[in-house]
Order: sequence, then C-alpha cells, then structure tokens
Amino acid sequence: MVSQKVKIKNPTGLHLRPAGTLCKEALQYKSLITFTFNGNTANAKSVLSVLGACVKNGDEIEIICEGEDEQNALAALVKAIEGGLGE
Repeated sequence: MVSQKVKIKNPTGLHLRPAGTLCKEALQYKSLITFTFNGNTANAKSVLSVLGACVKNGDEIEIICEGEDEQNALAALVKAIEGGLGE
C-alpha cells in the first residue's frame, strides 16, 4: 500500500468533469484506489463516490493505492490532479 497527500487545484473542486477525469485515470489500474477527505473514504473509480466527497478547491486529499500496480497508479493520479484534471 502506498499513499500521498495532494491539494486540489481546480477552481471549482471535483465537480462532474474533473471527477470523471479522475475516475477514468483510476480505472486504468488494477489496484484498489481510494482517497480520504475529512475522515471519509471515497472510491476513486466511482464518479458518484468522488462527487459525494464534496472536495473543493484548496482541499487536501490523501490518495491510497493498494495492489500490483500501486506505484504507477499513485504517480499517475497525483500527476493528473496536480495538472488540474484537464481544466
């Protein structure tokens, strides 16, 4: 298991479009990928779970990856989030 904290840079937080982008990226990996925010855990492969976390601009989440490709998954998700998730 690997994890890393990352700050959300999107001006409107994880609304539908960036949440979809995050899920699309997470679905490319076999590992279990979740993130924690405000004591709650969300499945990064589920758009509804990501939206339900209510993550806003400037919030810090901790991405947790567990599985055979966990290192690559974590690196890719951190890079996508730091890159603004396409926005």
